[in-house]
Amino acid sequence: MEEQNQQNKLVKLLKGLGPGIITAALVFGPSKMTITSKLGAEYGYSTLWVVVIAIFFMLIFTNMGARIGLSSENSLLSQIKVKWGNKAGLMIGFGVFLVTTSFQAGNSIGVGIAIAEASGTKAWIWVLVFNILGIALLFFRSFYKTLERLMIALVGLMLFSFLTTLFLSKPSLTGIAGGFIPSFPVGSTGLLIAFMASCFSIVGAFYQAYLVQESRKPGAKPQKNRSATGIYILGIMSAVVIICAAAVLHPQGIKVNSASEMSKALEPLFGTYAADLFLAGLFGASFSSLVGNATVGGSLLGDALGYSSKLSSKAVRLLIALVMVCGASISLIFGKLPLELIIFAQSVTIFLVPIIGIAMFSIANDKKMMGENVNNSFAKVGGAIGLVLLSSLAIWNFYELFIK
Repeated sequence: MEEQNQQNKLVKLLKGLGPGIITAALVFGPSKMTITSKLGAEYGYSTLWVVVIAIFFMLIFTNMGARIGLSSENSLLSQIKVKWGNKAGLMIGFGVFLVTTSFQAGNSIGVGIAIAEASGTKAWIWVLVFNILGIALLFFRSFYKTLERLMIALVGLMLFSFLTTLFLSKPSLTGIAGGFIPSFPVGSTGLLIAFMASCFSIVGAFYQAYLVQESRKPGAKPQKNRSATGIYILGIMSAVVIICAAAVLHPQGIKVNSASEMSKALEPLFGTYAADLFLAGLFGASFSSLVGNATVGGSLLGDALGYSSKLSSKAVRLLIALVMVCGASISLIFGKLPLELIIFAQSVTIFLVPIIGIAMFSIANDKKMMGENVNNSFAKVGGAIGLVLLSSLAIWNFYELFIK
């Protein structure tokens, strides 16, 4: 009897961790792996401190999103519509759909390259295979449970892959400790800002509210907020990839332009096993983002259009499939994410991200909507600083795209 109770507690714990793990998996995609690899390869351990800053603000807003999800059965976009009108909800829903669709090609390419490099086959074959598999997941009766289990498995694969690579690379402990002291190596500003913008994902934090509601059974009491665990895992994976690149590539002066290039750089030192292991991590990052990114885009557009945001909705599943089909088509036609599409996605993101952040912050501060889950003083101060940071990143991106 006691053993059964312990098993039930473990199951409840894993279910509580699900929403945070999914957020970590969808944020840690192939672009994040490329940025972290480049940071370690070009600047060694010296930029590790930025992981702490990004994770700190991601924790604040993900926690905020989770509490919004716990405080009401109405979706976050529905609450935004009540507070500011339908146009505000439509703008955010369509904006997120456009951004996720624009970047979906990168996730498809990442999946294709990871398997193709390890097997010596063509990448386009695997782009098709895994997008078809991703769409097939939508036909499972309980898509959320399937998504949750898949993400936990893929995050486990990534952790095993990166931690094993870390063990093989034998990094400098003093170098790691020194990396947490803030510094700005010459030429690192662009990469640091790119990392901050990708790790401090306000869209991921926003969607946490939906994941928390999706994980709750009808009529059941809200579970405890355990969103932080997934974000800590996101920080660990980011730091470990930087450390691996710093230990292996930086001393040799090897620069990388993609995560797959890092796996090639590992092979001469540690053999094909280490290279394939790192590619397994890239696959985990790419496939989790491919499914997770599409789920975010399809769900929020469905909610904005009034189809509900529930993953059991046929309309929402069709919209999720649409994001996957668009991403796969772009990657098969162009073989990469076109520059024009990157600029378009960044342009939408520039204006969308501060609006999403302000909307979340405003609702989380609303006592009538939030009840006992309303922001405390720490969340208010941290959230306000986070909004200043988000706005600064948006201004910098606007300058880089349209003025410089």
